[in-house]
Amino acid sequence: MGEKLKIAVQKSGRLKEDSLKILKECGISIDNGKDQLKASAFNFPLEVLYLRNSDIPQYVEDGVADIAIVGENVVIEKQKELDVLQKLGFSKCRLAMAVPKDVDYNGLEYFNGKKLATSYPNSLRQFLDTNNLDCEIHEISGSVEIAPNIGLADGICDLVSSGSTLFKNGLTEVEEILVSEACLVANKNISNLKSAILDRLLFRMKSVLAAKNNKYILLNAPNDKIDDIIKVLPGMNSPTVMPLAKDGWSSLHSVITESDFWGVIDQLKLSGAEGILIIPIQKMVL
Repeated sequence: MGEKLKIAVQKSGRLKEDSLKILKECGISIDNGKDQLKASAFNFPLEVLYLRNSDIPQYVEDGVADIAIVGENVVIEKQKELDVLQKLGFSKCRLAMAVPKDVDYNGLEYFNGKKLATSYPNSLRQFLDTNNLDCEIHEISGSVEIAPNIGLADGICDLVSSGSTLFKNGLTEVEEILVSEACLVANKNISNLKSAILDRLLFRMKSVLAAKNNKYILLNAPNDKIDDIIKVLPGMNSPTVMPLAKDGWSSLHSVITESDFWGVIDQLKLSGAEGILIIPIQKMVL
């Protein structure tokens, strides 16, 4: 049957859905039966282990799983010896400190001598030590946001995405400790055979991510404007230029990053570009 690379993913929740989605986008088909604890890919030497999110770093460090898709915040909090191979661009959030909205917050000194509730004591302690703050940490799991309302703490340290949960509990975010997204991590002592499989998987993931971060652009322009447009238009090497049926006109094709999109479009229009089309890219092999 041959060696298989074992990848751990969250057994339930949004991170599981996005993890399986990127594997599918990498062309990997997995039999995901209901309540399975593990499943094998049909067309790639990969076995998926469905584990509790907070346990994943330990399993990878111990070699039970070779690699995993897990939040950076969990990797930092658990303080395990892992190789972070690739940020994956989804499940973005931040670890932040929040206080009741009626508090007159005037800076980090507010927290000296206060009680803080969190599910991330290691990350919080590191932040407090870095800023020379003396606080009492209450480690709790579950609904951290309720702690100030029941008198357990003066503030909290928790993951924040939209901030709606803080708002509903009468809290306001005051300090950001770290930003996080899903990432691919690996055991530091992975075998040579499994490392070769991992290289193949990582190549596919990078191709998928590159496609998500870039757009294919097509435009028409008078031939006397081409040089000006090429100066504006970014690309992997140089834009492709093809003559149109209309005399004196050409079509230019290139790739632009998502972050450059609107700035480049404005410059292209000023340089004489017309009929600009932006097309998503499914895969991008670099």
